[in-house]
Amino acid sequence: MAQFVEFIGNHPVLSAMWVVSVVAIILYQKKNSASGVIPQKAIMLINREGAIVVDVREKKEFDAGHVVDSINIPSAKLKQRITELKKYAQKPIIVVCKLGQHSGEAAKVIQEAGHEDVFKLSGGITEWRAQSLPLVQ
Repeated sequence: MAQFVEFIGNHPVLSAMWVVSVVAIILYQKKNSASGVIPQKAIMLINREGAIVVDVREKKEFDAGHVVDSINIPSAKLKQRITELKKYAQKPIIVVCKLGQHSGEAAKVIQEAGHEDVFKLSGGITEWRAQSLPLVQ
């Protein structure tokens, strides 16, 4: 710990740049990603508010198991097929991917298209399976 404090004392500009970089990354991630919801919260949104589930995995993965009544729009085709979601403008949208890593980017695209309540499923379909929640094949 003493060496760490000594390093900061000897290199204040480098240390300040590191702190600024970390803060910038955190703020960027917070600004550009949708809110994450755990599977239980997603179920509440679906049951109480009629949320729509948009699965951005490829068709093959989607067919292997997906959330009931979810819509499959692969992330590569999301921008071309975004008009399919216009009829759900008043409902919350939950974006699902395999591990929860790609759904944030897809949620941002959906938000830019004018949807207000867009969430990503934390942990993706893997977390959904891990909690033994139902999937349709």
